[in-house]
Amino acid sequence: MKRPGRRSPIQLMSCQHAEHRNRRTLLSAGLGLAGSLGASWLTPLAELLARDNEAAGRGQVAKSVIVLWMDGGPSQLETFDPHPGSTIAAGSTAISTNVAAIKISSQLPRLAEQMDQFSLVRSIISKEGDHERATSYMKKGFRPQPTVVYPSLGSVICHQLSDKVEIPRHVSILPSRWPARAGFLGAQYDAFQVGDPQQPIPDVTSTVPAARHTRRINDLVDVVEEEFARGRLQKLDQQKTLHLASMRQALKMMSSEQLRAFDIQRAPQEVQRRFGDTPFGRGCLAATRLVEEGVRCVEVTLSGWDTHINNHEKHRRLNEVLDEAMSALIDRLREKQLLQHTVVIWGGEFGRGPELNGLEGRDHWPHGFTIALAGGGIRGGQVVGETSPVPDLKAKDLTVNVSSPHTIAEVHATVLRTLGVDPEAAVVTPAGRPIKLNEASPIVKLL
Repeated sequence: MKRPGRRSPIQLMSCQHAEHRNRRTLLSAGLGLAGSLGASWLTPLAELLARDNEAAGRGQVAKSVIVLWMDGGPSQLETFDPHPGSTIAAGSTAISTNVAAIKISSQLPRLAEQMDQFSLVRSIISKEGDHERATSYMKKGFRPQPTVVYPSLGSVICHQLSDKVEIPRHVSILPSRWPARAGFLGAQYDAFQVGDPQQPIPDVTSTVPAARHTRRINDLVDVVEEEFARGRLQKLDQQKTLHLASMRQALKMMSSEQLRAFDIQRAPQEVQRRFGDTPFGRGCLAATRLVEEGVRCVEVTLSGWDTHINNHEKHRRLNEVLDEAMSALIDRLREKQLLQHTVVIWGGEFGRGPELNGLEGRDHWPHGFTIALAGGGIRGGQVVGETSPVPDLKAKDLTVNVSSPHTIAEVHATVLRTLGVDPEAAVVTPAGRPIKLNEASPIVKLL
């Protein structure tokens, strides 16, 4: 038999050659991805049960997290922190919501009717104004450092909590340039990346009869074993490589009924319509189906918020997509009685400046912006912190324009607490260094 080249094992089984956005298939991402496919076998059962018991003892409310990631940095002034009539609004308008004291952008009418479900933290501050560094900080709760690669929030959650699902526990839909990574926790906790849910997941369906598929699996094991052994003089330590277990987990996923959660076409037509005919809308629908199946963390990306040019018009178009899909997501979670067990987080890497530039755009602004949270034990119908409608733009420290400032690390600590995860727990890196999951305290007003 002619040995195939460097195709991934799943590609070997399915022999699919169609192009898709992310060629990282189930096993080619590094055999560690099996952890994302349900990594309970990576950790002794007793330890996992102990973790769950501890979580229950801490009053765990939430079970899953949905991150609505606004890639590029949305303007707080054209979303959840408008200052209507002020100079910094630059003509942007606001509307009342179903919470008397809260106003949001007039471009978000559906979400305005759901403000009783949300807490708006309008006073997030950051020292990162570069897209890549700010994204890393927002997703991980730690500023980037050259000596350690920290894990994203979803990776921490999956590491700390056990599951019985056969599909990935950490999923990124429509991932940006910098998707959620697991850092020192290992690639098995990376987000499993998929594109528009309108398309089937690539490389998980066999295209040949069952008997031939079985033969290919047997050949696959031989190929992988040969590749792993190539150039190694000593016998492989399977407890460290876990490559055979990774393959078994991937194969288990291929035959799992839970894969149907990715197929949004199975949802009623009326439900599909409510989310909107957009990739982001379909991603939000898929997110509700995945958490219903038991997936721990789903990130759905809406790109295009880097509005250095024509800020108002670009936000108008993006808000139309956001308002329809995000409000439908909240409604669907409530209908399925999942909202009380699911934390929904909305935000991007930073906000937008209070002045329009010469191109009618707003530039990067990490000095006071908004994160919105709902569900999973988060108290709704409130605002935490505020930004000034007349900021001092000449101040040496621009955060003086923010009242009751909070960091994204505090938001992460809050979310971990709702899931019953101790933010102060420490894990040991492969280098033998103990590192805390989080170095901030939860925002008490949110809980």
